[in-house]
Amino acid sequence: MRDVLRRMAKAERPPLHTLTAAQARAAYEAGAGVLEIPSPALKRVEDFSIPARDGHALPARLYAPSAEKLPVLLYFHGGGFTIGSIASHDILCRQLSHLAGCAVVSVDYRLAPEHKFPTAANDAWDALQWLSAHATSRGLDAARLAVGGDSAGGTLAAICAVLARDARLPLALQLLFYPGCTAHQDTPSHQRFASGFVLDEASISWFFDLYVRSPADRDDWRFAPLNAPDVDGVAAAWFGLAECDPLVDEGVMYADKLRSAGVTVELEIYRGVTHEFIKMGRIIPEARHAHADAARALRHAFHLKPSK
Repeated sequence: MRDVLRRMAKAERPPLHTLTAAQARAAYEAGAGVLEIPSPALKRVEDFSIPARDGHALPARLYAPSAEKLPVLLYFHGGGFTIGSIASHDILCRQLSHLAGCAVVSVDYRLAPEHKFPTAANDAWDALQWLSAHATSRGLDAARLAVGGDSAGGTLAAICAVLARDARLPLALQLLFYPGCTAHQDTPSHQRFASGFVLDEASISWFFDLYVRSPADRDDWRFAPLNAPDVDGVAAAWFGLAECDPLVDEGVMYADKLRSAGVTVELEIYRGVTHEFIKMGRIIPEARHAHADAARALRHAFHLKPSK
C-alpha cells in the first residue's frame, strides 16, 4: 500500500478538487482499472435501464454467473456522488457475482453537480423498488435481494436499507464497503488521514460542496445515515472498512448504531490499507480478501452453497 501511495505521489496528477467535475470523472475513469484483478468471465452481462420517479432512464448492468434464477445484489458505485460509473466498477461487480454465485445489478445513479442532493438517494431507492417489482421478469429471484456499495455508494445502500424497512421490502443484506455515514468530517480518522491516503479532506469537501444544496442537507439522514432517527429492523449488515481511511471511524460508528438496535452486524477492518483499496486487487492482497469475505457474506445471506 505504501508503494502504491509512493507511485501515486510520483505521478504528480492534479488533485481531483482542482479539476472540474467533468475532468475529475475522466481522470477517475482513466485510472479505474489500473490496479484491478483480471476481469472475470460471466455467463450473463446485460445492459438495460431502470426508470426513475421523474421518468429519467437510469443505466444499469446485470451480471450473473449462470442462467439460473439467482438472488441479486443491487450495487451502487462510489465516487463522492460526483464521479464513478458502471464502467469504473465493472470488474468489482463481476468479481462479487463470480465469487458469491449471485447476480449483481449495477446502477448509474445521477451525479453532482448537475444533480444535487437528494437525487442520488432518490435514484437509488427508485432502482431498488423497481428491481423488487421486476426481478422475476429478468430471470432473477425477487425474494432474495440485497443492497451494497462502496464509499458514497455505501451511503446509498445504507439509506436504501432504512427505506426498505419502512416500506416493508425485505432485504437479505446491506453490503457496505467504507460507507460515508456522518454529517461532517469531524471524527479522529478524518484528522488522522486528512492527506496522503488516497481520499483526502480537500477532495471530500469538494465532493460534498458539489452535492449538497445548502449546509442543512448535511444533517439530513439521507446524506448521513448516522442521523437516521432509528434503525431498528433494518437488514443485517456486512462492513468492509479500511484502516487508513478518513471514513473508518464513521463506519465503525454506524455499525455500532445498528448493533445497538439489535441488527446483526459483521465488521471487518482491513489493516494497512486506504480508501479505494477494494479496486486494487492486482497488487493489494487485502482487496482480494475483502472480495472473498463480501462474497461469503452474500452467500450466507442468500442461503447459497459455498463456492468450490
